[in-house]
Amino acid sequence: MDFEQIRYELDAGILTITLDRPDRLNAWTPVMARELIEAFDRADADDDVRAIVITGAGRAYCAGADLAGGGETFDWRERQSGDEIPRDNGGVFTLRVFESTKPVIAAINGPAVGVGITWPLQADIRYVATDAKLAFAMVRRGVIPELASSALLPRLCGVSRAAELLFSGRTFLGTEAVEYGVATKALPAAEVLPAALELARDIAANAAPLSVAAAKRLLWDGLGIDLAAMRRREGAILDHAYVHHDSKEGTAAFFEKRAPHWTGSVANEFADWLK
Repeated sequence: MDFEQIRYELDAGILTITLDRPDRLNAWTPVMARELIEAFDRADADDDVRAIVITGAGRAYCAGADLAGGGETFDWRERQSGDEIPRDNGGVFTLRVFESTKPVIAAINGPAVGVGITWPLQADIRYVATDAKLAFAMVRRGVIPELASSALLPRLCGVSRAAELLFSGRTFLGTEAVEYGVATKALPAAEVLPAALELARDIAANAAPLSVAAAKRLLWDGLGIDLAAMRRREGAILDHAYVHHDSKEGTAAFFEKRAPHWTGSVANEFADWLK
């Protein structure tokens, strides 16, 4: 398969996957999701791949969902087609990472927002640039934190800190990500990828691949999270959130650099979202 939006480079047992839309800060698209899934399928079938490192081209890691659609960005009714993977393509990819038999290191070399920070929670290890701007910004766009972040983040940094980050959607830096437990190590941006590759090389050279695959499975299974069930639960709520006026308003306000005017009613609408 020829890739359009990622690069797939295997060298000495290390697969480096680069999100390759630098002109859009590597913003997430259904094409990127499809290609990442294909890359993981290929990697799991190849014993020469001993570890996977994922990074971003240019100055960003991933700026989140591509907002080129403006207020309709999150309205899946406007973009669903028969030849795409499901509208919750990030969820499909997250499950694919969860099922991977290879250790996955996210080399977060720059800004990571929305899906750009939620899917790396599924990586086994996260190295981050000290000055990278990170944000679980979904609530500021009128949607909800996705990709099981509501279950994964509390296990990394505790319920209170997870609530602070998920409920506010505020921006925080790589140094704070390490302080909170969201990331493993913070480094100057130019050192993030080399450090991730160094760790990957150590795993490839010194760790038995079957042992690593088994240890990874036991580690994630031990968390007790049913990601498939979480994805179904999130998907049902996201179906409401994506088509609600607030998702259009949140994106429009972001582009227009103004405060959003939310119209959703917790008193009148919340119960229907949870059905």
